[in-house]
Amino acid sequence: MKKLIWLVLLVIIALGIVAGRNFFDKAPQPPVDTVRVQNDINKTPQQKLESAVSSPLVQTDALLAHIQKLNFQRYTDAERASARSYITAELKKYGFQPKLQNFGQGVNVVAERAGTDKTAGNILVGAHYDTVYQSPGADDNASGVAVVLEVARLLAQPTPRGLQLVLFDKEETGLLGSQAYVKKAKNIQKNLRGAVVMDMVSYACYTPGCQKYPPTLPITPPSDKGDFLTVVGDIEHLPLLNSFQNNASEQENLPAVLTVPIPLKGLLTPDTLRSDHAPFWYQGIGAVLVTDTANLRTPHYHKPSDKPETIDRNFFVGSAQIIVNATHKLLESPNDLKTPPSS
Repeated sequence: MKKLIWLVLLVIIALGIVAGRNFFDKAPQPPVDTVRVQNDINKTPQQKLESAVSSPLVQTDALLAHIQKLNFQRYTDAERASARSYITAELKKYGFQPKLQNFGQGVNVVAERAGTDKTAGNILVGAHYDTVYQSPGADDNASGVAVVLEVARLLAQPTPRGLQLVLFDKEETGLLGSQAYVKKAKNIQKNLRGAVVMDMVSYACYTPGCQKYPPTLPITPPSDKGDFLTVVGDIEHLPLLNSFQNNASEQENLPAVLTVPIPLKGLLTPDTLRSDHAPFWYQGIGAVLVTDTANLRTPHYHKPSDKPETIDRNFFVGSAQIIVNATHKLLESPNDLKTPPSS
């Protein structure tokens, strides 16, 4: 009996030591607006230097030029055709051979380049280019299109993983373009390892209370100011979502990043299903939505006032850099994502 008591005591002491180590080893999670600062403190100067040169830098003038070129309503057939002409011309400048995918109600623009490792698969980067009626859609979603074009320019050279670029049509009328894309088996089978979808990445607000949140959000809201970039991903593909964590520390003065893991493919949070990442979730493909949170932040959502002069330029450029950083890492790291289930 005494031996049993001593054994129990030893186990309790051992557990206490382990618990104590865990408590002191795990610092409290910093609030979202201090994540970048904390990450920088933890890095040595040499580590920061290596990170800063690891991803190519976005060009402010190039990003803003795309916003200005797309500064018109993209709602009618003719208007959307004009947008496609600009997009395809830009992609050709960067060495891509864009193709048009007509799905009846609209037309997607698709371009890709192969990777050097045939077993590594591809990463898709996409955004919708259409708008609602009477809105020029600077934030929604010329900003997303501009980032896709900047990714095309900066990451056109071969990497282990291949790069698929898709500009979706008819997002505003029910995600029709992305649904049509994922229905084509050749687009998603075997090679697609993950999708990064941008929808509104250029608006920030700094007044307390300007940032709202949807109900049933599976995290504690970090702030009532809208000065961070949000990345939403399904909980089944956390490595893809996690690729956006900490990458804001690669350069100075980038927005903080809030990553939101969504369970049950958004069943409990329908607000997280409102863009072109959602059809990928339902095909079992990992996808993230990168966004400034749309109408939960901006007063210009789906209005004529969604113009280039109402975006936050510094936030937009910083958001673009974060997306380029994450995409570059995904393309260069062929072993960091799980292989998607076969169809």
